[in-house]
Amino acid sequence: MQGSLHPDIESVLLSQKDIEVIVEKMGRQITEDYAGKNPLIVTVLRGAFVFTADLLRKVEIPCAVDFMAVSSYGDGVKSSGVVRIVKDLDTKIEGRHVIIAEDILDSGLTLSYLMDLFAARNPASIEVAAFAVKDIPGKTPKIEPRYVGAHVPNEFIVGYGLDYAERYRNLPYVGILKPEVYS
Repeated sequence: MQGSLHPDIESVLLSQKDIEVIVEKMGRQITEDYAGKNPLIVTVLRGAFVFTADLLRKVEIPCAVDFMAVSSYGDGVKSSGVVRIVKDLDTKIEGRHVIIAEDILDSGLTLSYLMDLFAARNPASIEVAAFAVKDIPGKTPKIEPRYVGAHVPNEFIVGYGLDYAERYRNLPYVGILKPEVYS
């Protein structure tokens, strides 16, 4: 599967090389912006764990990591509209510089919820590093990430941590899932 296109994938949006370039750039930006600040990078599980692992290796300053699991999709294709905390942070964020690492920003519902939740915990700052931002025609995102890896079309994408029903996370690229797989 590493060298060829998965049969459920219509086309590749971001190759392995594209992803490496994106993550390198984001890591460099965070390194510059947070020098001397020891930021806490919060990974939104499960999709963002692959991105966060790569990003951490590109951040060249001391930083910490913690994990948060939330759900707004279940096994479906569209958000349910309800955000549920499955696993909260173990780290106190009061006075900390927090960077939320997110795999994809589409509706912004989950990130809006997390930003409000974290703001109530009095961090020094909260920013978002989104690997991908979905371009949805006619829709203005609720969240403007400080760090954006790539803009992607309004398609169902998988790979590099992104899934459909817990499948395809292990693909080394980001691709568009064939509609017949999820319809």
